[in-house]
Amino acid sequence: MTNPSSSLRSQAWFGGFSRDVFIHRSWMRNQGLTDDVFDGRPIIGICNTYSELTPCNAHFRSLAEKVKQGVWQAGGVPFEFPVMSLGESNLRPTAMLFRNLASMDVEESIRGNPIDGVVLLTGCDKTTPSLLMGAASCDVPAIVLSGGPMLNGRYRGQIIGSGTSVWQFSEAVRAGKMSLADFAEAEACMSRSAGHCMTMGTASTMASMVEALGVALPTNAAIPAVDARRDVLAQIAGRRIVDLVKEDLRLSKILTREAFENAIRVNGAVGGSTNAVIHLLAIAGRVGVEVTLDDWDRFGRDIPTIVDLMPSGRFLMEDFYYAGGLPVVMKRLAEVGLLHRDLLTVSGSTIWENVEHATCFNDEVIRPLSKPLVQSGGVAVLRGNLAPDGAVLKPSAASPRLLKHSGRAVVFENIEHYHERINDPALDVDENCVLVLKNCGPRGYPGMAEVGNMGLPTKLLKAGVTDMVRISDARMSGTAYGTVVLHCAPEAAAGGPLALVQDGDLIELDVENRKLHLAVDDIELQQRRKSWKPPAPPFNGYARLYCDHVMQANLGADFDFLLGCRGHAVPRPSH
Repeated sequence: MTNPSSSLRSQAWFGGFSRDVFIHRSWMRNQGLTDDVFDGRPIIGICNTYSELTPCNAHFRSLAEKVKQGVWQAGGVPFEFPVMSLGESNLRPTAMLFRNLASMDVEESIRGNPIDGVVLLTGCDKTTPSLLMGAASCDVPAIVLSGGPMLNGRYRGQIIGSGTSVWQFSEAVRAGKMSLADFAEAEACMSRSAGHCMTMGTASTMASMVEALGVALPTNAAIPAVDARRDVLAQIAGRRIVDLVKEDLRLSKILTREAFENAIRVNGAVGGSTNAVIHLLAIAGRVGVEVTLDDWDRFGRDIPTIVDLMPSGRFLMEDFYYAGGLPVVMKRLAEVGLLHRDLLTVSGSTIWENVEHATCFNDEVIRPLSKPLVQSGGVAVLRGNLAPDGAVLKPSAASPRLLKHSGRAVVFENIEHYHERINDPALDVDENCVLVLKNCGPRGYPGMAEVGNMGLPTKLLKAGVTDMVRISDARMSGTAYGTVVLHCAPEAAAGGPLALVQDGDLIELDVENRKLHLAVDDIELQQRRKSWKPPAPPFNGYARLYCDHVMQANLGADFDFLLGCRGHAVPRPSH
């Protein structure tokens, strides 16, 4: 049902003939707007994370124009506004440090302006969760539009994937198997077009997650950035957001508990990034939906990974789109009862209506459920005395032989300590050891950087070792791979048991039984704790605010004061 214009949020700014309304409308008219712009049409914000320093999102100017066309076509009025752009490839110390800050930028930009609905232009890893977190806190009608992946990288007749191939080439250089000249040549071959990572890294994973949640239109996840069909989808999103405002279809009506269960299962099926765990927990927290770390194990444990993409498999996002994209994956899960089919989405149709006619054009890229890449994919949630509040591991990216393993710890107190020791020929380490990295969690870095997939010791690489068990309170890039235990909670900087691990301690990993155990008795650990001191917090500024209020990884690493949906109440007049 269409709302009367008086119920539009923007009419608190533009409706009537008061002095305040005169001011609002008069100033807006300096952009050459016609009288009928203010006659009760839905005002649509286009939240743009465009930045030339965020290469994944550098094409968003033209994408925003396509959205505007769609908004005008549907009778709405579009206004583009910028928010902080988080570029994973350039931003230091880590883009994750600023995810919550960007979400606050988004929330307050929406809340403080005459916006009835919003299209969220997302691409690089943290731009997707930050924009959706901010919009969810306001509970406005919203559609997520991803910028799309790059075209496949090409190097000497082979496809190469962003991130994944970087890790492979870098280790090959350290092992003496690849020259620096060849390494430099590959650099120019990887990123051939506009767009985000074309592997199933965090950007592609989160683009898949918003489609699975129902807050993005079908096919959003995989259309390449430079494919004209991405521009078509942008226009459709612009049209559809106007309808969402008229229908008063807010995010809280779509981001339900069942929608998150769907997303968790889809993440397992696509071999998605472990970063999705933290981001979906944070998004759920913003709408007041209870989703826990254990839900990731409960709903994702027995989901087969059927998308054969790097880093778990062979292909890339361009191939995924040509094979049929995410609708094919969701259809296959729904057909066997693994998705909630009747959930409403921003398309106006249900999950099942969105995917029921999807067709697979390549069963190698999107495999049948009967021939999965990994039988039990998803994210394994591990617990034990080393991570009492949980840790995660991605089985599809791990070495099967290491999923049950015990070895002595080789400990790095922080990332600087790791860099000091890892290439030392005298480092006491062998392939059966467990590399342990501390103080890289939410508070410890701060920002929980993607350093969990530690490069192996140089002397072992030269001996042909390709994987080892690695444990940390950090994250790892979604493009990375290996038997890597991440997000140990509580983190070392918060006094978690990881802080107490010493060189030579025996650590036991048993993924099948979800166990992560430090074989040191409680009395010894109590003695060690007496001499432990927390790291000094940042002196001041945003980093200090972050450390004072960030929650642990198992809770989504959001700020404690941002939990819950605060709604989109109209602010009081400012004049």
